[in-house]
Amino acid sequence: MPSSSPDADQVQTAEGAKGLAARIAHSLSDPVLRALVTAVAVSRIGRGVFLAVTVLFFTQIVGLSAGEAAIVLAVSSGCGVVASFLGGWSADRWSARRLTFVFEALGGLLLAAYAFAGDFTSALLLASLSGFFDSMGYSARSAIIARGFQAERRVHARAVLRTVTNVSIAVGSAIGAFALALGTAEAYRIVIVGAGLLCAVGSLPLLRLTAEVDAPARATPPPSVTATGSIDTDAAAAALAERTDWSRRSPWRNPRYLALTVLTGVFAMQFGVFEVGVPLWITRETAAPEVTFAVLLIVNTVLVVMFQVRASRGTHDLRTAGRVTLIAGGLIVAACLVYALAAGVPAWVAILLLVAATVAYTFAEILSQAGGWGLSFELADPKRAGAYQGVFGMGFSLGSLAAPLVVNATAITFGFAGWAMLAVIFLAAATGTWVIARRAAVASDSAAASV
Repeated sequence: MPSSSPDADQVQTAEGAKGLAARIAHSLSDPVLRALVTAVAVSRIGRGVFLAVTVLFFTQIVGLSAGEAAIVLAVSSGCGVVASFLGGWSADRWSARRLTFVFEALGGLLLAAYAFAGDFTSALLLASLSGFFDSMGYSARSAIIARGFQAERRVHARAVLRTVTNVSIAVGSAIGAFALALGTAEAYRIVIVGAGLLCAVGSLPLLRLTAEVDAPARATPPPSVTATGSIDTDAAAAALAERTDWSRRSPWRNPRYLALTVLTGVFAMQFGVFEVGVPLWITRETAAPEVTFAVLLIVNTVLVVMFQVRASRGTHDLRTAGRVTLIAGGLIVAACLVYALAAGVPAWVAILLLVAATVAYTFAEILSQAGGWGLSFELADPKRAGAYQGVFGMGFSLGSLAAPLVVNATAITFGFAGWAMLAVIFLAAATGTWVIARRAAVASDSAAASV
């Protein structure tokens, strides 16, 4: 059974009267969310440290070329695609809380082992294993969220966790800056080991979760052979029916969910637009100084922290989730076009345009995440929540993996026309998601009316 939670109206009243920190603190009255937040807060500080130093560690300390470092990171992301499904699939068969603990602890220890990488091969192996277990842990944690909360609280929980993640990564990045400032091999290795151990320690609060967040035990039919040696046909039929029902509920047999996964994966390329396309666009095509991107990162992080929880209210409703996704599509179109306009204008104009585009992009990010979370939970089969969340995570991972290539082939190569191509792609994905949500809502209403 899902964990108990405050009445929805009381939650909204309390949250409306308090600041961000107070709203999150109010949410932590739920023991499941409290354990998840504690784990994420600690582990993502470690991840933030690692993100700040890893590329320079590979190139300046280990001695990898820029191309080799890119291969290491790309292969790590590719391993995460496969691991996303396996983590969710495993969480439907065994204890999700224990699996999440094991996966995240192993991922943290492997991050710490980066400090001892001495060449391309060892770096590639460690990055692949670390990315694999980190994605396994993320999918298993998504299964916990799907089972551990009532429908109206799942997206709220994801929003709180994303807010905490952003704050923790920012803190970790600031810590990692010390290694960058010192620039010595010892400084890099010390902060990498510390970051990995923080990630491993962050998994410990997951052990406080109860069995309520695990998948219901699958029915175990009685032996198919009786004491007299004859075949128990009823038991055999029950076993076959159980296996058939389990297979029928597979996300791979749900075209609507697969379509949702593809479309949200396409929209997930927005992160590549901001993290890869925007800094390249600034340095190559605009008069804005390179430090502008650091300012844009701060704007993005602050807005996500301030508004993600608030913007996620009500997106467990299919129509609301579809509607906010469509709004996100319109905002990302505006962001793409305004980013494009920043080329060929004076520096101060370019900076203003880049900031305005980032504000539009960030609210598109916030709303698309909220809508995607709601649909990923509500359109999933609750008996196989782990597998569904794993498939959904695969789509997101594939979108993130493809994003650098797509952004380079469009915006960076063709300029304004390329940004327009990206805008069309995102709008098509958002519109398709809205159509899926609307049809699912109509079908749900029809089913409810016929009962």
